[in-house]
Amino acid sequence: MSSKKSKIASGSIVILIGSFVFRIGGFIYRFIMSRLLDTAGYGILGLTLPFQNLLTITANGGLPPAIAKYVAQYSAVEQDDMVRQIIITALKIVAVTGTIGAILMYILAGIIAIDWWHKPEALLPLQIVAVMAPFSVIVGVFRGVFQGYYKMTNILITRAFEQVFTIVFAIALVIIGWYVAGAVVGTAIGFMASAVVSVYLFRKQIWSRLNRRHDPHSLKPNRDKVFTLREELGIAKMLIKFSVPVVITGLAEMCLYDIGTIFIGVYLASQYAGYYTNASAIARLPLIISTAVATSALPATSEALSLRDGPLLQTYISQSYRYVGFFVVPMCTVTIIFAAPILALLFGDAYTPGAGALQIFVTGMVFFTIYNISSSICQGLGRPFIPMLALIVGTTVELILSVLLIPSIGIEGAATGTTVAAFIIMVITLYGTFKLSKVNIPVADFTRIIMASFLMGVILMLLPKTIEGFLMSIILAPLLYALFIAVVGGLRKDDIGVMYRFAGKFGPAAGILRKLIGSLERFAR
Repeated sequence: MSSKKSKIASGSIVILIGSFVFRIGGFIYRFIMSRLLDTAGYGILGLTLPFQNLLTITANGGLPPAIAKYVAQYSAVEQDDMVRQIIITALKIVAVTGTIGAILMYILAGIIAIDWWHKPEALLPLQIVAVMAPFSVIVGVFRGVFQGYYKMTNILITRAFEQVFTIVFAIALVIIGWYVAGAVVGTAIGFMASAVVSVYLFRKQIWSRLNRRHDPHSLKPNRDKVFTLREELGIAKMLIKFSVPVVITGLAEMCLYDIGTIFIGVYLASQYAGYYTNASAIARLPLIISTAVATSALPATSEALSLRDGPLLQTYISQSYRYVGFFVVPMCTVTIIFAAPILALLFGDAYTPGAGALQIFVTGMVFFTIYNISSSICQGLGRPFIPMLALIVGTTVELILSVLLIPSIGIEGAATGTTVAAFIIMVITLYGTFKLSKVNIPVADFTRIIMASFLMGVILMLLPKTIEGFLMSIILAPLLYALFIAVVGGLRKDDIGVMYRFAGKFGPAAGILRKLIGSLERFAR
């Protein structure tokens, strides 16, 4: 049982490390592009990003979470024949959706760039986005399989290849004169590399296991069942039934992120899209934590449901919310205080006009991280309609607010719309999750986390709001937060255990970290 209870923590730590590396790579990409391109060109690049996300979500058809859920569910009861057929059927589905998505994106590029935005320089970058579809769908399917088998390291590897190839080729192509188009082509090459690595890891680690007839030493019976067309259509129906609300949820989630950017392209000059793109990127840093936990929470809750283990399900859910709140709230507190110096440090003084939007946006991301966990739990429990409906409501609200606020108060209006919408979807999904799972909201834990973050923030406010002050806060904030979270009783014994396991991954620094953790252990309850 103890090994089962550690799945959220152990799986989340792997994804957390991978997500952190991925985000760092993303900031390196943005850092370099913001300097290789002028502010207008960087703004055009920022305007293409929502459509990269849109194409990836629609082409995948919401299948990766569905694949993760059913792979985890059927592998838990050792039905390898079903797992194998789920993967095959999913690949057939995305072959169709990926092709359709690429064609539509290419056709719509002219309408968006010229007729809507009146920015013809955005036409070629949007057309190049269409090239990504075939590769992004392949990556999506295999990442879903890896997630279902808890092979989170494989997800990390595929992301690393995607990031490295994207950065290297984008830099090279921009330098040789391809301008914004070169940056977008680099992203397409990153997806190609990730697709190749995904197929290799899948064939090496998973596919050979599922085809046991080739292994004469296997102790398990032959599971090479041949599925009829009717049975395969039934599997396709099962996947699509689950994935439709997921893809609607994904599209609404993307809109929540990017409606502001799209309407900035309509109402404001290109450079404002660049300011907002960088503010949005920094504000989303807390999603590293929530995505890591949510990635583990989906198959874990699905497994607990399959095993009909109520106490284990309650443990998974309560752990998920605590781990997210424990790290996200203090991160956002530091970001709000040092918004301007953070932008100056990462992207240059030219992008500090985005500081006000960043302070508003990061508040919304606190709400969104809670939603992110709730959404994943709902999907794992087989109720993806709850986050879907919440996002539809939230996206509608943001759309209205963006149209009303952006023309009058600029990028701060876009951030306000996102924050209000994020709060609404958080409330709806929290209510739905706890009603569905019968697990109580950890109000006392969140109260302690907020108290510790507030006390930390009060002291950090005394530092100068400069790059030097921010760098000082990087050193002081963890120490202050650890002190205050211990004093207010926010640590548990199992938190200390997770910290020790996490410290072990830092090599030579592990000894120092263990000593610091040991000093906090006596405060744990």
